[in-house]
Amino acid sequence: MHEGRHCMLTKQELQQLLNEGLATGADFSEIFLEDTKTEVIRITSGEVTQIDRGNTYGAGIRLILGVDEVYGYTNDVSFDSLLTVIKNLRASFTGNIKQAQPLGEAKPIKSVIKKPMGSVPVEEKTSILQKLSNIIKSYDSRIVQAISQLIETEQNVLIVNSEGIYQNDLRAHTRGILMAVAQENGNMQQAYEGPGRSMGFELFEEIDFEALAQEVAQSAITLLSAEDMVPQVMPVVLHNGFGGVIFHEACGHPLEATAVAKGLSPFVGKIGEKIGSDVVTAYDNGYVEGAWGSASFDDEGKPTQNNLLIENGILKGYLIDYRNGRKMNMDPTGSARRQSYKFSPTSRMNSTFIAPGKDKFEDIIKDTKYGLFAKKLGGGTVVPATGEFNFAVQEGYMIEDGKLTTPVRGAMLIGHGKDILFKIDRVADNLEFGQGMCGSVSGSIPVDVGQPTIRVSSMTVGGAGGKK
Repeated sequence: MHEGRHCMLTKQELQQLLNEGLATGADFSEIFLEDTKTEVIRITSGEVTQIDRGNTYGAGIRLILGVDEVYGYTNDVSFDSLLTVIKNLRASFTGNIKQAQPLGEAKPIKSVIKKPMGSVPVEEKTSILQKLSNIIKSYDSRIVQAISQLIETEQNVLIVNSEGIYQNDLRAHTRGILMAVAQENGNMQQAYEGPGRSMGFELFEEIDFEALAQEVAQSAITLLSAEDMVPQVMPVVLHNGFGGVIFHEACGHPLEATAVAKGLSPFVGKIGEKIGSDVVTAYDNGYVEGAWGSASFDDEGKPTQNNLLIENGILKGYLIDYRNGRKMNMDPTGSARRQSYKFSPTSRMNSTFIAPGKDKFEDIIKDTKYGLFAKKLGGGTVVPATGEFNFAVQEGYMIEDGKLTTPVRGAMLIGHGKDILFKIDRVADNLEFGQGMCGSVSGSIPVDVGQPTIRVSSMTVGGAGGKK
């Protein structure tokens, strides 16, 4: 970062700007500097349909007094420009003037990028993506569209604040997206995979995308013969990886201080209480090496950490940022995140997952007499204040007498996060992560959701099918 364009500002100048932020009575000032490069390449059925490059560059400034905050930003990071933003912001405060603490030294960052952005020619990337699109397209004549896409970002940040924080971080994110659309007799179905990691283009050595392209094509074809789901209440086995999105939405968001500090969460004041069954232990880990949602430091310059949320069903903690920590009288947990310099940070998840249990996947299926196996989940909605959710099952199978039988489509999982936690009765040992983009008040950020395969003893499943 220091080598980048931000070295136009010296440490002394940043120190001076932080003091200027406190000059009318704010008790905390912060400057967030960012330089982010992105590249997107998309292939649709063998043709290059998109090559986009972008750059996000600027500074966000935040002043706080007590729990009141003002925020401003600019894409001109000269000293004078930042001073103008600060002068406009500080007019909101009157009070005792403090001095900012002297800026410390940056701690080393953990991330190692083997193939950083720009190190692999576009032609090479394009030819890999074309090959993947062709694998999907040639799998079956009923596949009418095959999409492969690469999204790469490299974010350089420097965070300084009046408590002496001076911290840089480098976050690289690379994602490969595969999609297949199958059609037969007017029936159209699609399947999708989008694995991503905190790394450079070496992602394509880490993950077998060719096998994944086959899988995506196969899923889309399987769905053509699927039957409409019959609505009913039944046991549901949620598969590992992206199955964790329900926990993320219905339990993770209500554990963020963004909701808790305002009292808008079913988990307010519940620390130390039982909020789920004994088999549920859950974490939000800020740094899992190479994981999509990881960072060495959060967007307030604090080292990320592994936060225990639930242990054997007992609520142990929340995800807390600096300002909400003040409101709640609790310490921050290294969970402050933002999309870019245009957003003020707040508490957000990184890699949120239900911890592995002792069961085997095969045994959970075998011990389920009748139910639904939700192999892949699609999108969903949740009301954070109540934890009510509904999620679409992208690929599902009936379980009958402990065996997977008919593929079903159009199944919807409906419920309350807080009820679900008590109904989880089996947890397998096959923890995996799925990758997503999560939107909240501080913008859209990469997160991992994860879990082993779990069974929920009873759940409302919606669908368009006839009588059971």
